[in-house]
Amino acid sequence: MTSANRTLFILVQNLKIAAEAFGPDQGRPVLLAHGGGQTRHAWQACGKTLGKNGYYALAVDLRGHGESDWSPDGDYRMERFAEDILDIADSFRVPPILVGASLGGIAGMIAQGEYAKAGRRGFAALILVDITPQMNMEGVQKIIGFMSENLEEGFASLEEAADTISRYMPGRTRPKDLSGLAKNLRRRENGRYYWHWDPRFITGTQKPQGSREPERLEIAARSLKIPTLLVRGRDSDLVTVEAARQFAEIVPHSEFVDVANAGHMVAGDKNDIFTSAVLDFLTRMAPAASAS
Repeated sequence: MTSANRTLFILVQNLKIAAEAFGPDQGRPVLLAHGGGQTRHAWQACGKTLGKNGYYALAVDLRGHGESDWSPDGDYRMERFAEDILDIADSFRVPPILVGASLGGIAGMIAQGEYAKAGRRGFAALILVDITPQMNMEGVQKIIGFMSENLEEGFASLEEAADTISRYMPGRTRPKDLSGLAKNLRRRENGRYYWHWDPRFITGTQKPQGSREPERLEIAARSLKIPTLLVRGRDSDLVTVEAARQFAEIVPHSEFVDVANAGHMVAGDKNDIFTSAVLDFLTRMAPAASAS
């Protein structure tokens, strides 16, 4: 049995996918899929807590993000992310619980609602973090605009990058220690810092945005039969109260948690409350001790 955090690499669709594991190897598997432009480090605190509670939490860098390989042909359509997640899920001895934030949640809905319905094994349960079929397009465009900012020129320093993030998320306290931010950036030979993801994720011809049709996601959501939890940031500019209500109607067995003083980045804004909600759901729906 191993409980120390460890980094590993998984071959998925001929791409090297970086991951970080928390908790005992024989624990109930929980797969953590981050949002667009993030890395596996977004789940650091959550992963550690899950591991301490007996779960085997695996946080991955999705294709084109962090230390994972970039797609050689620039293919970042949502189908590719869904297939990647399902391939990783297949590597576990039992179906994992998927915790998907934003991009990871959309891919999870498609993976379970389309691919698993067609015969893939899929997940034991699904936790969607601030994502529903009906998304506020103004919020989507705001996120894309932020991700596009400084895409070509990068940042002169970590402090400049932190200032940019603070302007985008004025409600979040600017960290004094920027080591966490450094994991989301890469420093090139010219000394400047750039986002730690493939620019083609935003600028390419095979972007995930084209797969975000509300109708498609609603059909996928209606097909969900596994235990499902929606966690919304109450201050989210992406998922409105009405969108959350509609999700409850189309997935009537789903549960809902509304996290106060949190925006779209729920885990980053209020990690303790978020992780507590996740653990409560997992304890009831997929206890760590029940894995075999």
